[in-house]
Amino acid sequence: MSAYYVNNNAQSTGEHEVHTSDCQFFYAIQNKTFVGNFNNCHEAIRAAKAIYSNVDGCYFCCNGCHKK
Repeated sequence: MSAYYVNNNAQSTGEHEVHTSDCQFFYAIQNKTFVGNFNNCHEAIRAAKAIYSNVDGCYFCCNGCHKK
């Protein structure tokens, strides 16, 4: 189980990225909201959509949920 966070600052393309707490970019994200502890990124994306309608998984830590 991993802790997931959503970046409160949208990407230039409009998505709010979801990251795990062990992501290599986690500490660089200054403004983030805890989404919850989940078994996979799909559960975290669903929870993050309750906060922001346009979310995407991080390419590095949530690649299975990253829009290709």
